[in-house]
Amino acid sequence: MPAAKSSTLSAAAPATTHPSLFPFMAYEDAPAALDWLCRAFGFEKHFVVPGPDGTIAHAQLRLGNGMIMAGSAKGRREAFGMGLPRDCGGIVTGGVYVVVADVDRHHARAKSAGAEIIRALADTDYGSREYMARDPEGHVWSFGTYQPFAGEG
Repeated sequence: MPAAKSSTLSAAAPATTHPSLFPFMAYEDAPAALDWLCRAFGFEKHFVVPGPDGTIAHAQLRLGNGMIMAGSAKGRREAFGMGLPRDCGGIVTGGVYVVVADVDRHHARAKSAGAEIIRALADTDYGSREYMARDPEGHVWSFGTYQPFAGEG
């Protein structure tokens, strides 16, 4: 029996063909991190705003029809209370899941670019094939074939 849809009102934007959720990550060396994310995980730079002293004020990286935002950690710790995984002893309290068409090829690319694989590529009991990796600054990424919107219009 399918799960019942929530009848509570939501403040979220109505569903469209464009994503409405954009994870944001702060990096100590954002320029290097952006290059690495493109090389290892296949992101493409969509929009990058340089900041002072070689920092990145704001960046948007695309992968498929999804996007993340990123920038330099400098100034964000104080202004927004954002830290880096290393500020917490490497503990990460969240991550990003990314749907990819060919997870085996994606895994090989990430591994060859030096991604730390923290959960091996494997099939799951819910029908996905996926793996988890840590980027050079400690953020956790999951890549797999599970599509939460499968079967919806």
